[in-house]
Amino acid sequence: MSPTQAEVDAARDDPKLANVLYHDWESATYDEKWSISFDERCTTFAVDRFRAVVPPGHVVPGTETYDHALELGCGTGFFLLNLMQGGIARRGTVTDLSPGMVEVATRNAANLGLDVEGRVADAETIPVPDASVDLVVGHAVLHHIPDLDQAFREILRVLKPGGRFVFAGEPTRLGDLYARKLGQATWWATTRFAPAAWLRPQAELDESSRAAALESVVDQHVFDPDRLEQLAHAAGAVDVRVVTEELAAAVFGWPVRTFEAAVPPEKLGMGWAMFAYRTWQRLSWLDARVLSRVVPRSLFYNALVTGVRAPDPVPL
Repeated sequence: MSPTQAEVDAARDDPKLANVLYHDWESATYDEKWSISFDERCTTFAVDRFRAVVPPGHVVPGTETYDHALELGCGTGFFLLNLMQGGIARRGTVTDLSPGMVEVATRNAANLGLDVEGRVADAETIPVPDASVDLVVGHAVLHHIPDLDQAFREILRVLKPGGRFVFAGEPTRLGDLYARKLGQATWWATTRFAPAAWLRPQAELDESSRAAALESVVDQHVFDPDRLEQLAHAAGAVDVRVVTEELAAAVFGWPVRTFEAAVPPEKLGMGWAMFAYRTWQRLSWLDARVLSRVVPRSLFYNALVTGVRAPDPVPL
């Protein structure tokens, strides 16, 4: 059930309440909205994101699997469940402030036959013992957390010595700016100039507008890559690395996602879906193989960060 306008207004000054309202609201349709699946397409995407930031040689396909992985801000389980299917972890714990998202994520895990438990939890006070997990992951979650210094301290606390964290899908400062402007322009043009018969019903468009109002509250941060590295180092992490991705792909992708939010999928058809996906793939290849070598990393849309809890000293 969608929140009322009064609830949206009440959440404007409370980012955690806004996160619960927004993600509970979105939980039933989130996979459809973001084209999330738990098949080869999304498993490959998740594993590729993991390997894009973890230094070469630290994860050898088929030989290194983390025993217990914890996901923060799990949503419907996209990142961890696909990483588990890709052989990165054996068992998992999914956590989120939103009870609705935890319910969907654990249901998805059960349907996939994965060994996963779910907890409603705050990333600033993770409810697991010290040094109890081997890997902490998250996708598009750090920018929702109000106190990132505390969250990184918690991440390092729950990791075993030598354990790793990996976060992907975090908006950079400049990337967020052009993505929002492109999205706003696309929404304005689509809702004003597209034939009415092509648009979603007005009630759905109004609901999308209320969702956008909540999104402006739940999105707490954008990141400069250097600042993201500093946050991880300040919490005590070692071997910290930040990489960025998606420039041409983001400039194409955000207008496409916004257009699809205004027009029902049955109006667009499978031809449109394949055009959008294949174009995004080609532009992602361009970003990774060409633009990343000549364009400053701060101009790309997504930041990915990894680091390690320092191993215990070896006794003399």
